[in-house]
Amino acid sequence: MRDPATGEYSGFFADLCRGFADALKVKPEFVDTTWDNIVAGLQAGKWDLSLALNRTPARAMAVQFSIPAMEYQISLAYNKENPKIPAGAASVADIDKEGVTLAVMSGTAQDKAISAAVKNATILRLPGNDETRLAIVSRRADILVDASDTNQLFTQSNPDWAVAMNPTPALAKQGVAFGLPHQLTAADVEVVNIFLEEKVATGEVDALIRKAVDEVLKGAQ
Repeated sequence: MRDPATGEYSGFFADLCRGFADALKVKPEFVDTTWDNIVAGLQAGKWDLSLALNRTPARAMAVQFSIPAMEYQISLAYNKENPKIPAGAASVADIDKEGVTLAVMSGTAQDKAISAAVKNATILRLPGNDETRLAIVSRRADILVDASDTNQLFTQSNPDWAVAMNPTPALAKQGVAFGLPHQLTAADVEVVNIFLEEKVATGEVDALIRKAVDEVLKGAQ
């Protein structure tokens, strides 16, 4: 997340990147991009790491991955009073109906997963998190398709009406990692992996996630 007033980046992967830069005794430089270009930019050498990439076979043909820093799954957030969403909905099939619109950030893992899973509902692809959330709040869309931790923030910020479900079977459940250039040596990849392994094992990643959640909820108040 980027603060437009200060230009500073926040979020636990940004914090992890700063910690890794400290370990290497270098200064991190963050570059704006979109999810549609985050892999292509890494391939083109525009940056050295791509943050918070889901590990997928298709992406692994284009870039390398570190070990996961966290696990990812997709959830569906919606207004509990929305008559289009049946009571007790538990699967994608339950909400895959004509007249139901799903908002998703274009080019993300959740975009690819929901696009492959739905046959009847309409998919509304938008450029960022703010736009997808606004689509639900304004009722332009019925369901927000996003990472479960991101949707948790959304529902906690709107406790009076917003709920979320993790569909069964799962839409996606993947490791989230640093994306690395294919040409990076195995020795250099190991440096990244050892750093992350320690941060996960000591609970520091969990602490960074809690910090990020607290910051977002505080800012929403």
